[in-house]
Amino acid sequence: MSSPSSPPGTWRLGRVGGVDLLIKPSVVLMGVVLVVLFAPRFDDRSDANPYALAATFVIALYVSVFIHELAHVFTARRFGMRVQSVTLHLLGGETMIEGESRTPWQELSIAIAGPLTSLAIGVSALSLSGSLDGTTSDILWSIGYVNILVAIFNMLPGLPLDGGRVFRAIIWQVTGNEATGVRIAAWIGRAAAIGVVAYALLNSRDGDRVGVNLAIALLVAWFLWQGATDALRHAGRSSRINQLVARRLADPSPPPPGAPPLAADLHGATLLRAMAAHPADAYALTEADGTVVGTLTARAVDDAYRASR
Repeated sequence: MSSPSSPPGTWRLGRVGGVDLLIKPSVVLMGVVLVVLFAPRFDDRSDANPYALAATFVIALYVSVFIHELAHVFTARRFGMRVQSVTLHLLGGETMIEGESRTPWQELSIAIAGPLTSLAIGVSALSLSGSLDGTTSDILWSIGYVNILVAIFNMLPGLPLDGGRVFRAIIWQVTGNEATGVRIAAWIGRAAAIGVVAYALLNSRDGDRVGVNLAIALLVAWFLWQGATDALRHAGRSSRINQLVARRLADPSPPPPGAPPLAADLHGATLLRAMAAHPADAYALTEADGTVVGTLTARAVDDAYRASR
């Protein structure tokens, strides 16, 4: 099931719509835990084994998570962004999109597509469960209930959740500074991590389930805290990159013969991508009309990036 092309620690199941579908081994562990937790709900069903029913529910749940991630994929593609893979992991899924959103609207649209899809699945499943009877109704009701919970949880305004990305987009639009939105949403994500553990401790009245509830809460909290920390680290890097402006770093001296041309107005990640597309020690900075206005060296860009730390 593994593939040489899959990232370390993942299994590659195949490709869907040109996107690699990957899973982490932790999905199997979480699947077993969920089967054990949900099987008692089906104990009163005499027509089937409760663990088989719980396993059916868990598989359907992960299919729902996959559809949630596909919503991110299709929305990102509408904006011309490339999507490398969708990975199902211990606590849900992750869509690997190349590059960053260019506007707050793109960021908001891509982020909110997943929760809206989960909400639609949840409402549809609950509606269908009311028109059916027996085991199928129970499974559909459980899928609907969990998908609605997933949609609500994902819309909490803290990174790395989708709601954190929505909040980041709003702050970005209001302040004009993407990094500010990332930092605020990341700290809310850290606060949410602490809140999840506190909630589990305050609402664990059944002594037999305290350990299970706390273990799940700690797992979710670790996921939130780690994701928020990564977002803060990325925000710092993005802020430094955004300070790189070709025109400001240019030397007015003539460029060396054969130096690749580079637009003087390039900045941030766009500047770095242009340099990566044509690796060189020095570039000829040009205006829109082709006039050469100076020289930009790769060393000047490196030095400016390090100096901004």
